[in-house]
Amino acid sequence: MVAVKNTAMTSIFRFASLTILLIASSLITTAPVRAQDVDAQFRAWLQNDLWPEAKANGVSKKTFDAAFAGVTPNLKLPDLVLPGQKAETPKKQHQAEFGSPGNYFAEKTVGAVTAGGRARAGRHARTLAAIEKQYGVPAGVVLAIWGRESGFGAAKIPYDAFEVLGTKAFLATRKDMFRKEVIAGLVMLEKGKVTRQTMKSSWAGALGQPQFLPTSFLDHAVDFDGDGIADIWNSTPDTLASIANYLTHYGWVKGRDWGFEVTVPESISCALEGPDQGKRISKWASLGVKRVSGKPFPQHELKAEGYLLMPAGRSGPAFVVTPNFYVLKEYNESDLYALFVGHSADRIAGGDRQFAGRWGKVGGLYRSDIAAMQRGLEKLGYDVGGADGLPGFKTRRSIGDWQARNGLAATCFPDPGIVKALR
Repeated sequence: MVAVKNTAMTSIFRFASLTILLIASSLITTAPVRAQDVDAQFRAWLQNDLWPEAKANGVSKKTFDAAFAGVTPNLKLPDLVLPGQKAETPKKQHQAEFGSPGNYFAEKTVGAVTAGGRARAGRHARTLAAIEKQYGVPAGVVLAIWGRESGFGAAKIPYDAFEVLGTKAFLATRKDMFRKEVIAGLVMLEKGKVTRQTMKSSWAGALGQPQFLPTSFLDHAVDFDGDGIADIWNSTPDTLASIANYLTHYGWVKGRDWGFEVTVPESISCALEGPDQGKRISKWASLGVKRVSGKPFPQHELKAEGYLLMPAGRSGPAFVVTPNFYVLKEYNESDLYALFVGHSADRIAGGDRQFAGRWGKVGGLYRSDIAAMQRGLEKLGYDVGGADGLPGFKTRRSIGDWQARNGLAATCFPDPGIVKALR
């Protein structure tokens, strides 16, 4: 009996001790992180972790020390995980993909890029003509990207690139990506491609007017004004040519359009969307797909492959796009970004035609809702492109196929009912 009591008492003490430890651990984990402590860890990380890799990439100690002289972590940047804390995924997402896709094409924004592009098309006509001759990318496309990325160079780019890249390589949720970028930034400095004072970036570490990450700068930035420096911060010719060079590197096809807004008859499933389900444009036309302008597809496009794009499923405009559309997505992986650039380029080139198709009242979902729906589709064997909460074309067409199989009208876009059914 005594033995039983002692055993019980020991268990109680062990439980109490464990509880105290857990509480203490919780207090330590949730205690405010002091900036000076993070700074000390950052300096140690620079010297013990990042410096050896920089050295292996040909960066001198002099360059390395100059890059980080006076730099401290910027704890106000987004997507950071501070020491002792766990990464959290915010429920509410503010990216355009999670509201109505139509929000991305607010006329105030599109109109500003269109008007600004037209004004600069005349001002830089000779440079743009030379760029199109060398790289094959139309002036309107280059101007649309320039306008979208930095307001034609008017946007402020106020951050110290090494502060941003260093902070993110040390603390961001995507450390590996930013580690690669900060090394590339150091290589830029080591090779004399930029000065330390020049290295200004956005809060995301993107450089200059084209908003290149350092790896893209090393691969694509060009000196087009002939002064011996690829200056994407101050030189308009260098900025425009660098954008065109980037697109050419990723396969821009000279002479082809990016795509056409179309009407898609009900007999064609919205689940046929995607770059892996292409057909000759003549085939799409024979199936009843027509340009909203009323014009036939250009003769030189008919034998080439085109792809169905329905960024809001049946609740928005539809398009037949070319491989050049997917080159635009190499600049920014969003369908809506590539569509914005293509649409703005068309309007810069001539005409203020807005989309003929209307964006329906869709969206209003959290990213976590869409991710839950994607996991439900994955359990049924669908390839949704990963349960990332992003309603890309693989998710959209999977929704359409699931709807059709369940006797529903295929809309190919997430809504609360679909989310609830597939959770």
